[in-house]
Amino acid sequence: MRPLAVIGNVNVDLILGPAAPWPAPGTEIMVDHDELRVGGAAGNSALVWQALGLDFQIAANVGSDEFGRWLKNAFADKAAGWPERPEATTLSVGITHPDGERTFFTTRGHLPRFSLADALSCLDRQALSGGFLLLCGSFLTDDLTGDYEALFDWADANSITVALDTGWPLTGWTGAIRLAARSWLKRCGLVLMNEVEVTTLAEVGDADMAARLIRSWMPEGGIVVVKRGGAGAMAIDADGSRVSAAAPPVRVIDTIGAGDVFNAAFLGSFADGASLTQSLAAGVSIASHAVSTHPREYRAVPVAVEATP
Repeated sequence: MRPLAVIGNVNVDLILGPAAPWPAPGTEIMVDHDELRVGGAAGNSALVWQALGLDFQIAANVGSDEFGRWLKNAFADKAAGWPERPEATTLSVGITHPDGERTFFTTRGHLPRFSLADALSCLDRQALSGGFLLLCGSFLTDDLTGDYEALFDWADANSITVALDTGWPLTGWTGAIRLAARSWLKRCGLVLMNEVEVTTLAEVGDADMAARLIRSWMPEGGIVVVKRGGAGAMAIDADGSRVSAAAPPVRVIDTIGAGDVFNAAFLGSFADGASLTQSLAAGVSIASHAVSTHPREYRAVPVAVEATP
């Protein structure tokens, strides 16, 4: 199996809900569900690898407070080298709604000061050589994002394939952000984005056409994976063929971090030598089960797959 690592945002998530309707200012409502858990795209993906028993590395930072120590404890020895920042640990409060949507309130906290030096200090480059590096939280880790070119150089020098999930920019997909993202895509072997992100980035309304355009911006052999929520996932392979996996019907409880769960399950399968179609099915399967269980469980359920030229 090829080695796995993730670099990006790890923070605390407080999940509350479901809330409907949205409360008026100055009022209070009661909700049925609450959970304090490890969050952030990198944290969510690492939890999946940990639950599946896969070996991995994780590079992150935390604040110098009780929440920061709690996050490090969640990953034990794998987090021993995480730098501690003087800022408070980033906290994200997620409010779920009956229709499966969610609203977030997030503090800035420690994440913007996560640097390239911090990230590389957490990784064993020799052990990761020839593997996959999941890079996420691009619009939250300001210092690191500013040094992405140097990070890509480091990955290339160590034969590491970068799998990028940018997330949604806090200011929206402005022209400058689109240009920056395109420059990152030129250095990545895999892209893992949701349907709205690919169509907005490519400025093309059709997800298939958007994915093909994005693949044209990537190096030869690049693969674009599009996460489609309840519709499953699809991908444009290196040869331009399209493959897809349909999501099974489930009773959704909590979709927060579903895309991160997919990323981890997909990459875990792909790194183990599975085909692109099989890896899509693994990602959709495990993510579908995760969003329908409380406490969350990470295991596969049957899904339907399809391949077309």
